[in-house]
Amino acid sequence: IEHPNTVKKLLQNNVAYYIEPSDQQKVAKCPLPTSIRQLSSVTVPDLKYDYSALEPVISAEIMQIHHTKHHQAYVTNFNVAMEKYKEAEIKGDLATMIALQGAIKFNGGGHVNHSMFWDMLCAPKDFEPPSGDIEAAINAEFGSLASLQEKFSASAVGVQGSGWGWLGLNKASGKLVIGTTPNQDPCSTLGLVPLLGIDVWEHAYYLQYKNVRPDYLKAVWSVVNWKDVGARYTSNK
Repeated sequence: IEHPNTVKKLLQNNVAYYIEPSDQQKVAKCPLPTSIRQLSSVTVPDLKYDYSALEPVISAEIMQIHHTKHHQAYVTNFNVAMEKYKEAEIKGDLATMIALQGAIKFNGGGHVNHSMFWDMLCAPKDFEPPSGDIEAAINAEFGSLASLQEKFSASAVGVQGSGWGWLGLNKASGKLVIGTTPNQDPCSTLGLVPLLGIDVWEHAYYLQYKNVRPDYLKAVWSVVNWKDVGARYTSNK
């Protein structure tokens, strides 16, 4: 923000007050740009089911730790990073703003990915196979649900270290696409609309499946919430 006659700038309640040399008692009031106003903190969403609801596929212990510890850590660290970013932006501290990009991407991605992930799962008793538009799209692109599962699992198994497996929609072509992202990179970094994401960080399965990721990926299909996946597809196609 610039003012041609500014000799002093005060920040109060996210409003910049400029004291002009022509009249030290006159104050020119200029609201700050929206980009650096107070941002609302993000929070961990409540689950729509009990921690034990996904058993025996995913244990209650894993779900509780995953939700209350790992997701919470991403939220906490994202909020801290954004607060620092806001302060740096107000000061015009470009070096700090650039340095914070990694933390914002990692923790923000962790929050975005997990917030979707919880809704993409359901209790085994509530499982229903894909139907309607999403079933037709799966059959058109992969031939069958079994073929999709095989290709998706093979792709997700191959993620080196930690990351996510995705079924996304390429809006330009209208086609379903399987992809992976490292760390907490969102599906959007692939240029896709996320329809189904499976967390393949070890914290998502290690207490139950140890280091055998293929076993976890084989089992997780029985708790995929295809109603949620289908709704995402229909609303974005």
